[in-house]
Amino acid sequence: MALPAKERIDLFPDSPEIEIWVENPDQTPSSNILVTISSLQGEKTSLIRPGKVVETKAKYFVQTPPERIVTGREKTMRKFKSGAIAIGYVVAAILISFSALSFADIIKARIVLTESMAPAINPGDLVLTVSPERLSPKVGDVVSYTARRFDGAPVGTFSHRIIAGDPVTGFTLKGDNNPNPDVQRPTLADIDGVVIFVLPYLGLLLSPRALFIIIPSIFGFWLVMDALRGDDEIK
Repeated sequence: MALPAKERIDLFPDSPEIEIWVENPDQTPSSNILVTISSLQGEKTSLIRPGKVVETKAKYFVQTPPERIVTGREKTMRKFKSGAIAIGYVVAAILISFSALSFADIIKARIVLTESMAPAINPGDLVLTVSPERLSPKVGDVVSYTARRFDGAPVGTFSHRIIAGDPVTGFTLKGDNNPNPDVQRPTLADIDGVVIFVLPYLGLLLSPRALFIIIPSIFGFWLVMDALRGDDEIK
């Protein structure tokens, strides 16, 4: 049976949102009880002594485990860390998968350098191609092919759209942004890959200048995350 209210002592009288009390604390005159409540707003602690309750701080009596006190800042940092770790795993999985597919000669990546296919494909975009042996090129597809001089010497790799032709007699290709079709009519043997996906601007991050900035930045970010983790462990 609960005791009358007059024999109850509120543990946190200055915090009406916390409804915790002790009934008849004089029954154990030699006992001291420490009660701590933690929330996003911080920590509330009361010391129950014979006949009275004193609001205090838990750090004066015990070392509170970090997981018992979760403030708004710490909750935000935990979400940030979890998000960064999740993104890291996703990026690692993508890179490993792409490396495996590239090693197996299934998918290749090429960085676009000119505006000949704008606005569909812009300079700095990364195009993913699959071998023509796995995906037959047809009219309307964008393909990467080896451009050659009249003497047959290779010039470079272009990624243009097929507008006519066939694999045997040769394809007619044209950049969407070019006024005229390409002079060369590449056959299937000249087609290096059929474009299946375009990653906008990703090629800009793979340039030597960008990597010179990105790699130190990633290292600095790792140092910051490691420092934050060490700070949590000290607490």
